[in-house]
Amino acid sequence: MARPRQVRSDRNRSAGARGPRWTANTADRHVLYERSVQDPDAEIAFIDRVFRSISGRKPQSLREDFCGTALLCARWIERHPDRTATGVDLDSRVLRWSREHHLARLNEPGRRVVLLQQDVRAPSGQRFDVINAFNFSYWVFKTRATMLDYFRTARRSLGEGGLFYLDAYGGWESMEPMLERRPVRGGFTYVWDQNRVDPITHEVINHIHFEFRDGTRLDKAFTYDWRFWTLPELQELLTEAGFAEVRVYWDDTEDDEEPNFRVRRHANNQPGWLAYLVAIP
Repeated sequence: MARPRQVRSDRNRSAGARGPRWTANTADRHVLYERSVQDPDAEIAFIDRVFRSISGRKPQSLREDFCGTALLCARWIERHPDRTATGVDLDSRVLRWSREHHLARLNEPGRRVVLLQQDVRAPSGQRFDVINAFNFSYWVFKTRATMLDYFRTARRSLGEGGLFYLDAYGGWESMEPMLERRPVRGGFTYVWDQNRVDPITHEVINHIHFEFRDGTRLDKAFTYDWRFWTLPELQELLTEAGFAEVRVYWDDTEDDEEPNFRVRRHANNQPGWLAYLVAIP
């Protein structure tokens, strides 16, 4: 089933592995999210591979929209001393958390990582090799007009040869209320709660809960009020925003294999799937 994030490398962080024993009272929800949802190394490897295949070089500058804790930004600059990253988010609290937990550790108070508290549609005054919005965060835009505005802003913010990366999820199970539990190293369980789906508006309410071995539970640690966007809708909007080409990268490996995203024009539907879109100006 698709949920933020369907990372197969989670098996390396399985419940059987050793880790800290958290409870609802001692756990930091941002740490829990990063451990159970994000896989920045896999994401950067995908960004690099696709960028090199299309632009013929390695990307240096990245803008992470809806960056949250900016884990991807931090990992991005660790890969090469010439790389720079900009994280954009509206939440001042999560940006402060990032500065304290990631940038301070890297001794990067702003030299190669810049965190901006602003709307992702606001002009940044800079052009980037890579702009990405992962974990379906851009689904916060619920109308064609607002989504088109965002896509147009992203296109204007790309430098020559730059690429715009998005992800999306779907499958027939993604359109029904359900709970899915997944154990994660450290003695806690990640719970993806597809709480409500409106078939007329495609508005969805999703929650993330965390459960701990001592029986305590962190309810609604994160809540997402989104519109569920389909791949055809997103491709059409990206084209309307002025992108010359939009490629869909589909993972058609089996569940017990490492994901391998390749360009596909057609695919068989599944109960749950995760795909990337790469927009080329």
